[in-house]
Amino acid sequence: MIRNGHDQAAVRCELHTGSRLIEIDVAIHLGRRDRAERNRQRVEGPGPLLEVLRTTLFTPDDLELAKGSPSLRRDILDDVIEATRPRLASDRASLDRILRQRNALLRQLGGRLTGDAAGTLAIWDERLAETGERVCRAREELAAQLEPPAREAFAALAPGAGLLQLRYTRSFEGSLADAIAKARDDDLRRQVTTVGPQRDDLEISAGGLDARTRLSQGRQRCVALALRLATHRHVTDVTGVTPVLLLDDAFSELDEPTARALVTELPIGQALLTTAGTLPPGASPELVVELANGTLR
Repeated sequence: MIRNGHDQAAVRCELHTGSRLIEIDVAIHLGRRDRAERNRQRVEGPGPLLEVLRTTLFTPDDLELAKGSPSLRRDILDDVIEATRPRLASDRASLDRILRQRNALLRQLGGRLTGDAAGTLAIWDERLAETGERVCRAREELAAQLEPPAREAFAALAPGAGLLQLRYTRSFEGSLADAIAKARDDDLRRQVTTVGPQRDDLEISAGGLDARTRLSQGRQRCVALALRLATHRHVTDVTGVTPVLLLDDAFSELDEPTARALVTELPIGQALLTTAGTLPPGASPELVVELANGTLR
């Protein structure tokens, strides 16, 4: 965060991995692009930083993972896929690019498909079908892998709340290529792509109740925490590298039993916890840093 009265902020991170020392510098500027460096060499995009520093982030906003829009749940799946399956990492960016181009063409056509445009639309349909199928399959496989650790974590955080279940649901039936062909008239009329992985969802239930609409806010928060813990464990198991846990005021809205359970469930590894109040029950940090009136102590 940039301090009041200033136009930039900077943070430096030193990473000790075996015998190697890696430095990451990030500068945040008002009205300009942020700047990041790895060992004093400027980097573009998060890729070079993620190669050396993985994190799992908990925030109060994680409640939206359980009750918010499907895009948030799709994003968490895609983030884990990028972190654990490098060969599929480019599919997310490719899908976004294909959808932008296809939607722009649909808007340009204005509901009328001419001969020349039909060939261009067919090309984007083919690319969407190929890339979209890979994205859907990867998400489905990951959802199945995340369910056991998420179920275990949820049982610890919300005992008696029932079995947690994850189910990836597609926005279409059959092959994506067939679904795109069937939806073409509707896409032309609405001038937007109506089927594909950008419309899918990760459905979550606990005790047979839909997490979005049928659970209390306290249990929805436990669902979100369990999902984060599951992704952390999965990334650790697949990559062999334990991400740093970042808990940004994650305990502020938890009752004491849930807060104690979360502290107990936190995996072994380095963790950074911020709070505007007292330390959560059960936490025993090695170092406490207080920020008061702009001064660290």
